[in-house]
Amino acid sequence: MRTSAARERKTEQSHDQVGARMRQFRTERGLTLRGLAARAGLSIGFLSQVERGVSSIGLTALNSVAAALDRPVAEFFADGDATTSDGAAAVLPSHFTLTRAESGATEYVSGQVTYRMLSDRGPNLVLEPMVVHIAPGGRREEAYAHAGEEFAYVVTGELLYEVDGVEHRLRPGDSVHLRSTVPHNMYNDTDQVTTVVSVVTPRLF
Repeated sequence: MRTSAARERKTEQSHDQVGARMRQFRTERGLTLRGLAARAGLSIGFLSQVERGVSSIGLTALNSVAAALDRPVAEFFADGDATTSDGAAAVLPSHFTLTRAESGATEYVSGQVTYRMLSDRGPNLVLEPMVVHIAPGGRREEAYAHAGEEFAYVVTGELLYEVDGVEHRLRPGDSVHLRSTVPHNMYNDTDQVTTVVSVVTPRLF
């Protein structure tokens, strides 16, 4: 398992890598920041900060950017930012997956946030379950609305969760469940890593 120190080192580097990939894919498509912002439903200023490595971007917002650029989300992460098990996955029916603890899980790091995917891909499944580790500090991501629903349950630490302009402080055992079409964001304003179990729709990968 990745140590907390290794996760912190990876976090320090990752938002620069994601931003660089975003700029590369945008210029390859011949899009301006304004054009990408219009397609992705995000502000020009925020996307500019992400490209310059000043701000990180959450997976749901990155999913909109990826769709606007016609790229898979995984391509925004530099080699090594996604770690997977070496074990071969069993062939299972399309209506379910079975993910064993010993087989490991894929992790994606974006800025202060590490997403540990809890489920293998399934063609007929719509939920995206994750364990999310949110390091303290960094710039706060702008509130963002998108299709689907999301659920977050705080396991350790504290989380400031904004929904439709109202801030809610979540502590261990607290949870929030919302339609993602309502603008929302989350931020760790403490000095400790916060761990959250999150489920979102639609699937991001």
